[in-house]
Order: sequence, then structure tokens, then C-alpha cells
Amino acid sequence: MSEKNKPMNFNDLEQWLNERHVTEVECLVPDLTGVARGKILPRAKFTEDRGMRLPQAIVAMGVTGEFPQSGPYYDVIDPTDKDMQLRPDPSSVRIVPWATDPTAQVIHDCFDNEGNMVPFAPRSVLRRVLGLFAAQGLQPIVAPELEFYLTARNTDPNMLPRPPIGRSGRAETSRQAYSIDAVNEFDPLFEEIYDFSDKMELNVDTLIHEVGAGQMEINFFHNVPLGLADEVFFFKRTVRESALRHDMYATFMAKPISGEPGSAMHVHQSLLDVASGKNVFSNEDGTPSAMFMHYIGGLQRYIPAAMVLVAPYVNSYRRLSRNTAAPINIEWGYDNRTVGIRSPISTPAARRVENRVIGADANPYVAMAMTLACGYLGIMNKIEPKAEMKGDAYLCAYALPRSLAEALDWLRKETDLHEVLGKEFVTVYSEIKELEFDEFMKVISPWEREHLLLHV
Repeated sequence: MSEKNKPMNFNDLEQWLNERHVTEVECLVPDLTGVARGKILPRAKFTEDRGMRLPQAIVAMGVTGEFPQSGPYYDVIDPTDKDMQLRPDPSSVRIVPWATDPTAQVIHDCFDNEGNMVPFAPRSVLRRVLGLFAAQGLQPIVAPELEFYLTARNTDPNMLPRPPIGRSGRAETSRQAYSIDAVNEFDPLFEEIYDFSDKMELNVDTLIHEVGAGQMEINFFHNVPLGLADEVFFFKRTVRESALRHDMYATFMAKPISGEPGSAMHVHQSLLDVASGKNVFSNEDGTPSAMFMHYIGGLQRYIPAAMVLVAPYVNSYRRLSRNTAAPINIEWGYDNRTVGIRSPISTPAARRVENRVIGADANPYVAMAMTLACGYLGIMNKIEPKAEMKGDAYLCAYALPRSLAEALDWLRKETDLHEVLGKEFVTVYSEIKELEFDEFMKVISPWEREHLLLHV
């Protein structure tokens, strides 16, 4: 949404709703998994209340909808199930283009009864990290690249996903990286996605066919992190809705199909000096600045311990394995797609860092907060990076956790990240992921039945 069209206060928001004859408002709050929670209100009720109440735990549940039964989770979240106040962010309002009646969707921020921002809500965590940069006179700028798969509609979770049927009447059976014709197979779907994105004023840029069969990627124009996290949140919802309307599914699972590459959310990031508007990653003579190197150093130092924030599920670690076109370490290099931290070819004014370890399954608010927090710690602690990797980083040793359980352990031990992200957030997030891991361990996989049932 362009700045000139953004409602900045409640009066602007009311005018925006009036101009579009909105009769209903979807009041949304992203939970830890990135799911849209909230209520649908008649326009008059929304205008009257200017917010709503929901239980605190609604933004802090597992992907299965479960909550911990006991433990440190309830040292943060009141066990009496208290309400939180949700206040609409006027700048986040978008039309719901697929709704029958004129309907708007507005993202809300979460506050407690004393007016303090709820520290474990995803949007709150990103706001906290951005506040640390603002205190240093810095404005982060980001640009996400989001990969996803289209699959045939399938209501049985025991059946393997497969590519959908395109206009030709055939499904993809081979990899079609950057193929225009392969994208054109789904022209009706993508025309609708672009139409919906335009009506929602999402700043989507390039669409490409990625490596996997039925795998696509959409790029976003660079902008401020909170606004772009909102756009990724809205875009995921839009793609899923559009796919259903065309009798297929869209999935942002990190590794939905065996033998095919996983899906990532690469995030390009740079820092502007607020006073001058200049990119602080470059010196006046165009060379890389010390802050650029320290930012990379921070990513290298802290990403391994922060991985559970951007590889949030058991499935996420299937993507982060050798020979899957995904990084397995945090080497860095210029124009090197095998590393976890890449600096693309650019002008000095556009010098940036690309974090390539983030999965498409990550909550966009948490993902932005994670990568910026790591870079922030690098700057504040003046951490020097390792030497640039000029070869194939896929051949190097693993430097990232190999499982959800291991990643959780690494995060719990890295107290520097607790200070930047907030101890309450780390506690709630860790407890939720522990719960999800315990639930997963109750399920016996086909691999176990095939290889262990009669052989051990």
C-alpha cells in the first residue's frame, strides 16, 4: 500500500471505509504460527468499539491449536485466561477482494489491561526490535522473496502431494526453473492473485517458477519491515484463497514433497541512517562499511541459535539438509547462492545482505525480528565475520541445528537473543515448540513401519 493511501489514524480509517462502502470488518491478529485469529464485526460495531478483546493465549497456541498444560508458559501468560485488548493499526487496512459484500481486513496490535504491548505477540516482537534500531538512528529496509508450492487438491493427509493439472491438462513431472511456459500453465490463477494483490495494494514484484515441480516464487518491493511482514501475512492468505478457487492447494510448508527442493523466504536487508537517508552498509567511497561487516558477523554468530524462530516445525529441518538447494551453514559471500548469508551484486547505495536460511513456513513477523536482532547484536558488539566463502558452501560442514529439539536447546542457551527479543517471548515460543515436538513424537511415520517393523 503506497504511503499516500495509508490511513494513519482512526479518522483516516473511517474515511477509507466510507469511500469503499465497507459493511463488515475482519479484525485480525497474527498468532505465533502466522494464522489469522480474530473476529468479524459489522462496520458499526467496529467503529463503535475501535478494537476488541481476546484471551491472551489466542496468539500463543501451537499449530494444532493446543496449549501447554503447565510450566514456564504460565509464568508469562496468566493461567486465569485473562483478556488482552486489540487495537487496530489503521495503516494495515486492506479490502478483502474475494468477499461477496464490501469487507475490510485490519491487523490489530495486542495490549494488556495496563496498556502495555503484549510481549509475546509476533507483531510486538518485531516492533521491539525495530525500536532498538530507532534508538540508534537506524531504519531497517527489507525485501522478502517467498517460495511456495501449488499442489492438486487432496483431502487425505496420508496421500502424497502432487503437482496440479495446468491448462495443458497435464501435471509437471520435471523441474522447470525459470520456465515462462510452466508459469503460463497456471495463468488464470496468477491473474487472479495479481488482481487480488492489486486491490489489496500489496507491493508484489516478480513472479518466477522455482526449481521444484509446481514451485513458485514471488518477490516483494523493498520497504520497512513491519509493513512488509503485514504484506507477507496478507499474501499467504490471498494465495491460499485463490488456489482453492481454482481447485488446487497452495502450501508454504518448508518441505512438502520428498525429492523436491524446499521452500524458503529469503529476506534482503539493509540499514538507512534516519538523518541522512543513506545506506550505512556503504562508505562514502562506495566500499563496504564496518557496520556492514559487523551486521554479517552478527548473523553468523547468532543465526544458529535463532534457527527455531525461522525453522519452526519438525518439517522445517527436512529442507535444511545437504543436496536440497538450501543452506546448511552460515558462511557468507558476494553473489554466492550456496551460502546462508549472501550479498548480491548491487550499487553501493543498494548494498544489502540476504538471509537465505529462513523457511517459507516461518511467521513473517518473527522472521523479520530474528534476522534484524542477529544483525543488531553484531553491530552493537562489533562482531567481525569469518572470511568470505568464495567456493561451494554446500560442501562445508553443517553449522545449523539438525532438528527442532536441538534448535530449541540452542535458543534457550543464547541469552543475548533473549534480551533483544524479550524473555517473555522466548519463553512462550519455546514452550509452544516443545509442545508441538512432543505431539509429533506420538506419531509413527511410514519410514519407521517400513524399515523397523519386521527388521529389528
